[in-house]
Amino acid sequence: MPGSGPAPLSPSYLSEGNVPHEAEPEADEVQDQPEQTVAAAQEPVEVPAESAPATPSLVVETQPESPSIPPPEAPAAAQSGSARSPRGFVVLAIGLPGSGKTTWFKRRGVQPLSSDMLRTILFDDITEQRYQGLVFSTLRSLLRARLIAKMPWNYVDATNLSPHERRQWIKMAKSFGYEVQAVFFDVPLQVCLERNSRRERVVNDEVMHKMAERLRPPSFKEGFTKITVVRVKGAALSHPLPEPPSEPEAEADGEEA
Repeated sequence: MPGSGPAPLSPSYLSEGNVPHEAEPEADEVQDQPEQTVAAAQEPVEVPAESAPATPSLVVETQPESPSIPPPEAPAAAQSGSARSPRGFVVLAIGLPGSGKTTWFKRRGVQPLSSDMLRTILFDDITEQRYQGLVFSTLRSLLRARLIAKMPWNYVDATNLSPHERRQWIKMAKSFGYEVQAVFFDVPLQVCLERNSRRERVVNDEVMHKMAERLRPPSFKEGFTKITVVRVKGAALSHPLPEPPSEPEAEADGEEA
């Protein structure tokens, strides 16, 4: 990893019952996103010829019970500025409203690019749903601006339910020479519904069920170099673990509470 930016932090963990019931801004049902609008005239930076694809990795977490701990040291290759290192990273959160995405970012002290943040900035109303196309085209333009500025770590907090919704983020990141990682919140629908009912901004149960039907786990075939799966401790598994590609063999890490 590049030494110029913060690496994701590794938390301590707890059971679902002890997760703080804080309001979590979530992106509501994401409509088909229009073609990205680009205000900047600068063309994407091409991937350096000497860059090599990273070894895909799979990490499994349980949702934490305590504040995050300091980040691990960056790999030596990233610290030394090796030519094989990527320009940076784009991390996509994937999960239903109430699955813990915003809480996950808060515990790590990360301020992600968020569709709810943009609704507040643009319309003074986090619940505004009439301009989804405008919200997400603006969100993509903000990410593009960060990539042009060569910011090493970039996080996107939205539901990103399907490969179709994730495709434009992945395509943009790779056009600038960035690796793309996924944090998949594999949380049972019933848990999300219960959490959603306690939030200030409640998503209709019918909408939640429709979103759950659209949810597809991320896969390495989409272009992710690392997939972190976040699950509720003790809860039944909602989706199987993503299958790593056979070549090269993926490294699998697990964390327990």
